[in-house]
Amino acid sequence: MPVDGMLKMSELAQRSGVSAGTIKHYLREGVLGPGDEIVRTSRNMAWYPESFVDRIQLVKRLQEQRFMPLRVIRELVGSDPERASRLVALEDRIAEHADALRERGRVPRGVVCDTYELPVNVLARLEQLGVLTPTRRGYDADDVSIIEAISRFRAGGYEEALGFTVYDVLRYRDALEPLVRDEVAVLLERLSGEADVERAAGIVASGAEPLRELIGAVHSKLLQSELRRQRESA
Repeated sequence: MPVDGMLKMSELAQRSGVSAGTIKHYLREGVLGPGDEIVRTSRNMAWYPESFVDRIQLVKRLQEQRFMPLRVIRELVGSDPERASRLVALEDRIAEHADALRERGRVPRGVVCDTYELPVNVLARLEQLGVLTPTRRGYDADDVSIIEAISRFRAGGYEEALGFTVYDVLRYRDALEPLVRDEVAVLLERLSGEADVERAAGIVASGAEPLRELIGAVHSKLLQSELRRQRESA
């Protein structure tokens, strides 16, 4: 007998656009939750809540668009699917906002080369290393800031003859990557309860510039402290 508000496997597959075989695999892997929402009416018959439709589509999306393995998805979605949906929606909105800003602010390659006079081979090497990520429309605002900083370093005496190369940038990138991953996790955790995704995205966007200043100020204090320590221990 049909169960009110519940779907058969065939209906679940049709509504979600995901095959029954894939859904059964998700169930075995536990990525749709503990399974206590499923109603089994016989050995070979089960009914599934309509909420599974969105849940299945979310899992498929995380697999195909974000290349997440099922074990990671299980941790994210399995315990609290609604919260996971809010996190994904927030991440998408923040990414869309950032992408829009980058596209509006792109500067053509020629303008950048004429303005900062960095050798073409230096720019090419930074692109190969993934430090700069230009498109056919040019460099985004962050790319330009990196180029300007490197140009100022070189003008101040940080030259290749003294051993300073573009590879020094990688030290900062590699050091910042785990910090940024942790920062994003904390931000999403604290903002996931926001009903208004636009407001949450706005909070993140408004914090970008103060965060740059905070990191710069903390770095300056640490640098001076380490230089004093080195001098005192010499």
